Amino acid sequence: MSKPAGGRLERHGFFREADASDEFVFLRAWMRAPLVTAAMLPSGKMLSRALAQAVDPAVPGAIVELGPGTGAVTASLVERGISPDRLILIELLPEFCEVLRRRYPAARVIPGDAFSAPEILRNLNAGPLAAVVSCLPLYGKTPERRERLLHDLLRLGPRGMPFIQATNFARSPIPFDPAAIAGKSSPRIWFNLLPALIWTYRLAGSG
Repeated sequence: MSKPAGGRLERHGFFREADASDEFVFLRAWMRAPLVTAAMLPSGKMLSRALAQAVDPAVPGAIVELGPGTGAVTASLVERGISPDRLILIELLPEFCEVLRRRYPAARVIPGDAFSAPEILRNLNAGPLAAVVSCLPLYGKTPERRERLLHDLLRLGPRGMPFIQATNFARSPIPFDPAAIAGKSSPRIWFNLLPALIWTYRLAGSG
């Protein structure tokens, strides 16, 4: 049986299971498919809030989350003031999709590979995007695929739309040409399971 989490999350249909914590769901998924899940635990609160702070709720359009897992960052986006009906959550693992649908019935939860996100979004007729937020484990893909994903998604939003990526590595997890893409790193977020950085990418010349 579920119990409300309270506050704004409760009003938007956010519930935390009493029978299984996010950590248990994540660990179980990681044990079954470590190369797919990559992380043993969901993003910490400090990292999740920092990712959400990089999104401007006043900018119209859909907000895409790549690899939302059990919704740690999703919760911070809602707390930031973003209505769940603006969220498109692209998640590969069925058990995570189930949790997300239960917590966010108004959001569009799309089962699928996040590297197919550009095609998925075009098929959804999602319209110009407001932001893309990603906690994807990118290093399992070639640099060319990472760079192509970035370019293809930035083209689905207005000039200046951010692609916001969490990483545990010091350097940019996505290779980019500064003539085409402006990339900026946040200060290191120490209060996370693994210290993290946030990289924000925009088309060059966006301001």
